[in-house]
Amino acid sequence: MQFHRRQFIKTAAFGTGALLLPDWARAADLLAARGFTHGIASGEPGAHEILLWTRYVPANGDMADVAVELSDTADFARAIAGGTMQTGAWRDYTVKIVATGLAPAKTYYYRFIAPDGSKSPVGRTRTLPADGQRPWRAAVFSCSNLPFGWFNAYAHAAQNDAFDCTIHLGDYFYEYAPGHYPEPKDSLAARTVLPDANTVHVADYRLRYASYRADPDLQALHARFPMIAQWDDHESANDSWAGGAQHHDPATEGDWGVRKDAAMQVYREWMPVSEAPWKAYDIGGLATLFRTETRLLGRTKQPDVAPLFRAADPMAALKAFRDGAWQDPAATMMGSEQEAWLAGAMQASVKSGRAWQIVGFGTIMGETVMPATAQDWVRGQSAQAERYVGAGILAAKAGLPFNYDNWGGYPAARARFLRSVQAMGGNTVVISGDSHNAWAYNLRQDGHATAVEFAGHSVTSPGFEHDVSVAPETVAAGLVGANPELAWCDTSRRGYMALTVTPQAVTNEWIMMDTIQQRNAAGRIGHRATVRLGRHAMEA
Repeated sequence: MQFHRRQFIKTAAFGTGALLLPDWARAADLLAARGFTHGIASGEPGAHEILLWTRYVPANGDMADVAVELSDTADFARAIAGGTMQTGAWRDYTVKIVATGLAPAKTYYYRFIAPDGSKSPVGRTRTLPADGQRPWRAAVFSCSNLPFGWFNAYAHAAQNDAFDCTIHLGDYFYEYAPGHYPEPKDSLAARTVLPDANTVHVADYRLRYASYRADPDLQALHARFPMIAQWDDHESANDSWAGGAQHHDPATEGDWGVRKDAAMQVYREWMPVSEAPWKAYDIGGLATLFRTETRLLGRTKQPDVAPLFRAADPMAALKAFRDGAWQDPAATMMGSEQEAWLAGAMQASVKSGRAWQIVGFGTIMGETVMPATAQDWVRGQSAQAERYVGAGILAAKAGLPFNYDNWGGYPAARARFLRSVQAMGGNTVVISGDSHNAWAYNLRQDGHATAVEFAGHSVTSPGFEHDVSVAPETVAAGLVGANPELAWCDTSRRGYMALTVTPQAVTNEWIMMDTIQQRNAAGRIGHRATVRLGRHAMEA
């Protein structure tokens, strides 16, 4: 039986009105809601199992036993799996049940049942393949800042039957207080979030997830496909690392460890994810997909280069940093435990005959410096933008990148990863998010083509176009011309990536949405790039 789109429209009914109410009414609505408050979701797919998620608040606010039914037909004529979980206030009434004993590469339908007999909306999910005989497609997202615009990228993907899975590479929400990022002039009136302060405590993070998950297009996406999700920084605080964050002030917000634990706890409550910090997913005999953690557990602090530009001789200071502290082999994105796990798991994938090793990172790995012409891009813009670009140009003259929060701040760790890729053979594809813009890199190490990177643009968060006064084509041409690893980029449009994996090639399409200013799911392919087996460089 076909699962029609109108069924998904019904599942998204909660949230459409909530997002249009004034803040005081929305807060009361979200906190007082009873029953199945935020739809359903699935994640952590395997060939024989899937994790199923919902949130159920009983009328009396007490604990409740919630059951799930799984069927291979949308009418649930034959229930083939199930389970029960007790939930309550200690886990914000969220429910996660893993269904096992399933068939590979198969579509299933699921729903939850409350103690009073009420039922959740119906969701659709799909297990991973076991044989790798057909193409596998995933929609890849990152950077979803609700006040900047509508989640049209989610809506576009939710209307597409071609995907087997979705992947979220982080910044599923943003932690800022309303009015900070975005500023009021860039905020849509109908897209406000709760709470009205930075998310710091458990209650804050829970309310922020409740606010985002009320969005009907995000609910529709979760209802239609399983999601493989990992956090980046904004699920905790901007530019976070194991010991702190740029957007955390201990004097006013308390101990970072307490805030970090709160962020991780609530992420695991509200997202369809397991407790494993990193994980490998077997895409049949076709590929292995690796979910990584590059923020809160092993990452060392990002380099602080701002003082170098205030030195008596900034160029000399930059060169000394380039040849010294920047090369520190102890600086790490993943930590030694995860580095060792990833290298071993990727090598096992290669030895098993999997054609592709696909690694998801939160931030970009490709080398990117600021072009000398970039000063013209921001002429007449804000003083802050001019200072940032000027510093980036000076750093580039010293052979340094302009972003140290991505892999540009950890060159020794990047080299370790890419050398391990070279040593094991295989065919590595990196997918990444964070930057808000779209990029395609041919990654090189020690002069050799090593891997390709498809870096995704944002769902709503603004990119270069927010701070430059020249045409996007000018910016893209300058960036590609200044960066040998960079094959293509787009610095002005929002959307998501559509990744297709076959035995002989991996193809990535950057889907560009027509707008985020109105709720409109129209979009189109903006660019396509392919890497073929054994080539280690793309056809862009």
